[in-house]
Parts: sequence; C-alpha cells; structure tokens
Amino acid sequence: MPQSALTPAIREEIARVGSADIMVGIPSYRNATTIGHVVRAAQAGLVQYFPDLRPVVVNSDGGSADGTGRVVVETEPPDYVERILLVRPQNRLTRVSLTYPDVDGVAGKGAALRTLFLMAQELGVQALVVVDSDLRSIVPEWIELLAGPVLKGGYDFVAPQYARHKWDGTITNTVTYPLTRALYGLRIRQPIGGDFGVSGDLVAAYLERDDWDDDVSRFGIDIWMTTAAVAGGFAVCEARLGAKVHDPKDPGADLGPMFRQVVATALRLAAGNAERWLDVAGSRPVPAYGFERIAEPPPLAVDTLRLLGSFHDGSHALADTWRSMLAPGTADEVLALAAEAGRLSDAADARGGHGAAESHSPESRTEALADLVAAFSFPDDLWARVVYDLVVTAGKGGTAPDALAAALAPIYLGRVGSLVVETRRMTGEEAEERIEAQARAFERLKPTLVQRWRNEVGA
Repeated sequence: MPQSALTPAIREEIARVGSADIMVGIPSYRNATTIGHVVRAAQAGLVQYFPDLRPVVVNSDGGSADGTGRVVVETEPPDYVERILLVRPQNRLTRVSLTYPDVDGVAGKGAALRTLFLMAQELGVQALVVVDSDLRSIVPEWIELLAGPVLKGGYDFVAPQYARHKWDGTITNTVTYPLTRALYGLRIRQPIGGDFGVSGDLVAAYLERDDWDDDVSRFGIDIWMTTAAVAGGFAVCEARLGAKVHDPKDPGADLGPMFRQVVATALRLAAGNAERWLDVAGSRPVPAYGFERIAEPPPLAVDTLRLLGSFHDGSHALADTWRSMLAPGTADEVLALAAEAGRLSDAADARGGHGAAESHSPESRTEALADLVAAFSFPDDLWARVVYDLVVTAGKGGTAPDALAAALAPIYLGRVGSLVVETRRMTGEEAEERIEAQARAFERLKPTLVQRWRNEVGA
C-alpha cells in the first residue's frame, strides 16, 4: 500500500468542509491561465444540475508557482453563479485549493488524483468528477454528464466520449483503445481521457488496491483507473461531451514521459489480469449517456517526416532490443519498414527543395511525402502483432514493462506517421473509421495472443 498520508493542512480542509455528496476534482500544475474557466464551469454545473446536493470543488495542485491555486480561490464566488443561473441551491458550494503530497516520493497526475480519492472518501461523497485543468471546451453540462450516470443510473465509472481532431490522442488511438477493447471486450473509446466520473464505491476500491506503482503516480493513472474498473466488474458507461479543446501536442515533437508511463502501465495490467481477458472474445459498446453532438475540434499540425525519421533512427539503436521483444517475423517486418521510412523521409525532404527537413513547416513536409504514401504503410495487423508481442514479453517477465515501452516508442511514431499520411485528406468521421478498422484487427488477432500466452506464459 503506497504511503500518501494527508498533510495536516489537507486534514484541516477536510474538517472545514465536513462532508459532501458530490465533488469536482481538478488536478493541476502551472495552469493559472486556463483553470479559472474550468472552475467557473464546475461551479455552474454543480449549482445548476445538483442544487439539492452538498457540493465541493477541490483543486489538487503540484506546487505551482504561477498562482494556479490563487486563481481557483478567487474565481467568481458561488453566489455570482447562482445569480446568472437563477438557481438557489440548498447547500453552500465550497472551493478548496491544496498542494498534494507525493506518493512514496513520486509526484505527478496520479499522486494528485490519489489525494482527491482520499479526500472524497473522507468526505463521504457519492460521486467524484475529475476534469483536466487545461480545458477550453468544458461547459457546466459536463458536470451533469459525468456525475449523472453515477447518481441517477448506478454506474461506477463514467468515461468521456469526445470529438477530437483526427490526429489528437494518438496514444489512445493506437494503443490504449484497441488494446483495452480487444482484451476486455468493451469499446471504451477514451480509456485515458482525463475527464471522468466515479462512484464512492469505486473510489474505495481504488484506494484498496496494492498495485499503485511509480507510473500510476504519474501519467499511468488513467489507464490504471479504467482497467481496474473494467477488470473489477464495475458498471461502466460513457458520457458524450462533444469536442475536447485543450493543449494538444505533435506526438513526434513532444512524446515525453507520458507514452512510457501509459504503455508500461497498460502492459503491467495486461500481464496481471490475464484471467480476466483470456476467455473474452469480440467486443461490445458500453452505454452512452447524453445527447449526441456534432462538433468540429480545432486543427492540429503534425510533422509526418519527423515521425518517420524518428522511427528510422530508432531502428539503428534498438534493432537488437526489438528482436528480443518481438517475434522473429514481426521484428523483420518492423525493421524493413523502418528502413523504408528512412528512405522515404530523405526522398520527401529532398523534394522539398529547401535543404534540411527542419526548414519545412509540418504541413508542407506532410504534402512533400503525400505522393510517396503508396510506398509506405504500417499495416494494422503488423501493429497489432507488435503490441501483442509486448504483452507476451511482459507476461514472461525478465524485461521490465518500462523498458519495453521505451523501446516501443520509435515504432509507435512510425505507426502514427503512417496513420497521419493515410488520413491526411480524410474527414474526421472517415479517420475515425480508420481507427475502428485498426481496433477490429486487434480483435481478429486476439486468438493468436491467447494461444501464445497459454503456450509461453501459462493459463
């Protein structure tokens, strides 16, 4: 059990609040420019949709020096929200901003959420809603959409369903969505969405688990929560939230630690929950709450040539590692694709006529590659085999999931590059079908994963 004792200051806040029926938690770090809007929407949602419940908004901050906590406390008071909504709640709305403690010396999003879980348990809340602190698209209705299924429908975990740009959320699109769907048989489209609702019972279950590691204290928290809910047999649904507008990033320019922490956690969970997925075949949609929305998310530029170049460069340093973690045939195909990616990246850059690849905009570099697309494609089946090989390797032990995730990163960039090129002229709806086709490939190949697992790891 990780050590994350609530500080005396946090316990004072709990004593001040006393108890609550519904809580909105906002983890943050240096989000002073965006968190005010999130707090206003949360306050308005609580007042408008749950006027009879005892509410609290809690900001769990990582020690920001930019005044994030001050913004939370000074955002328009609840009585202002009541006047603009013409709703008079029965209970006073309380706002709290606190600095969360580390979990066993580790700080991060998961540590921030653990403090929110502990506070929710201490306050006895029936429903906890968590929303990201950089949201620009949140509206008061999000609070009802994420808490309503818990309070009205008896659900324990409410995952978000967003309209996102076709190139936003590439870790979700290529890894966590198809893997979660194929393993556990539930089509949870955003298993690491960041905005969610949970019941008090599920909060208690999270706090009782003994597999809270360093990655879960960081960005591994979202896939850990989703998997724990699904594998634990809790009632799961989705909420239609419309477009998600936040601070998306080019996956090739800013991969950072998030990929490793998310993928390593997913591999650990897959290896540890084999009894929950070995006999699962096919998949089914989960119930969706809220009205279907037509929304167009903002554009996102992705540098395709950087992605393919990183895939190729990774093959030089990691060829032996790839051969050790992938089946022989899979490794051969991946290395051949990496070589092809390098040739195409060089050729497309030369066609740009402006020297080094870094001199071109992402858009012009993608178009420079456009007429070469037929020569490069990372097949769905191959990508599914790559991910499944890592699940088996993780199950055998010997190689830490963190190391497997780090070695997978360049291959992932090649896969993302292929999808970007393939979908560059597709609508969002067409690109979504492309992601669905990939997910169906994971399901189609799952019997090979099951067979390998039983033969090489054990039932």
